[in-house]
Amino acid sequence: MIVYEVNLHIDAIAADEYAEWLGPHIEQILEIEGFQKADWFVCDSEDDKAHWSIRYHLDSRKSLANYQKNHAPALIQEGIDKFGQYLTSNRRIMLHRSNSNY
Repeated sequence: MIVYEVNLHIDAIAADEYAEWLGPHIEQILEIEGFQKADWFVCDSEDDKAHWSIRYHLDSRKSLANYQKNHAPALIQEGIDKFGQYLTSNRRIMLHRSNSNY
């Protein structure tokens, strides 16, 4: 399993409006082939921003590559167009280690 993590840092002034937009945005991404589920985490912070981490679970790297090539540019741009002045983000890809001998 692949986990695609999107970390969002949004100014408090826009956080409520962004959260209203983000829920349907996540649902839209979950309709893309290979996406299985998403978890939305609220992260602790000591500043005046909302810090959220969205972890999307995908079935394979192939599905992630399809998303990154065919869907991500437009979906990311939509968020930038609406909230770019209030938002910073970063992403990372993680492979789930299924070995039970940690």
